[in-house]
Amino acid sequence: MDNFNRFQQNLKNGKISLGSVVTLSDLTVSELAGDCGMDFIWIDAEHAPHTIEKVMQHLIAVRGTGCAGFVRVRANDAMLIKPYLDLAPDAVIIPMVNSADEAEAAVAACRYPVKGVRGCGVRRAVRYGAKDFFEYLEDSASYPMVTVQIEHIDAVRNLDKILKVPGIGSICIGPCDLSGSMGILNQMDDPELNKVLDEICLKVKKAGLILGTAAGNFPRWKERGVDWFAGISDWGAMAAGLRAFKKECENV
Repeated sequence: MDNFNRFQQNLKNGKISLGSVVTLSDLTVSELAGDCGMDFIWIDAEHAPHTIEKVMQHLIAVRGTGCAGFVRVRANDAMLIKPYLDLAPDAVIIPMVNSADEAEAAVAACRYPVKGVRGCGVRRAVRYGAKDFFEYLEDSASYPMVTVQIEHIDAVRNLDKILKVPGIGSICIGPCDLSGSMGILNQMDDPELNKVLDEICLKVKKAGLILGTAAGNFPRWKERGVDWFAGISDWGAMAAGLRAFKKECENV
C-alpha cells in the first residue's frame, strides 16, 4: 500500500501517473520500470503467460522502488480474482465488464463481507503478521483499487448504470477490444470509435471516477483527461530500442 501513495499524490496534484505493461517473466523488467521512475506497473495476467507465482514476484520486485503494482486478471470471476488479491496488489484490473451487474460482481469479489464475497486468507497483505489485521481490514474497504475495463460496445451502452455502481475506484478504457466489438478492429483513427472514446471519457470524469488506459497516442488521451496511462510495454520498449540501435548503426 505504501507504493500507492505516489499514485494518490499524483491524483491530488492533477498529475498523470505513467506506467509500463509487464508481459515478460524476468523480474528485472519490473524493477527497472520502478527505477526509471514509472508510477506503476501493469502486470498483465490476462494476455501474458504469467503464472500467479510470477505475478507475486513482480509485485515484490517493485516494493522497494516506490512504484505501485497493478494486476490485470483473466476474467471477472471471484474465485479467480481471490488469490491475486492475497498478493496485495495496489489495483486489480478486471476485463470485459459490460453491465452494472458485472460491475457489482467485480467490486464484491474484491471486498470482504459484508460488503463483498472475498475470502479471507491474508499473508502478504498484513506484512506476514507485522500489520494489525483489523487495521488492514479497515484499509481493505477501499484497497486495492477496483478497476473495471470498458472495452465492448455493450459496456458503452450500459455505461451510465455501470458508473453508478458503488465501490468502483477506476475505469480503464480498452480501445482495441472496443473497436473489435464495433467491427473496426484496431482502426484507431476511425471517427466513430473516437467519438465513442470521447463520450466514455466525458462520462467517467463527470462521474468523478479515476480514468485510465493502456493505449497509444498520449497527447490525445491527455486531452481526454486520463489520470493514469500505461503507454509502453516491456517488449515494446525493448523492440523500439533494438530497432533504433539497428537503424542508427546502419546509417553511419
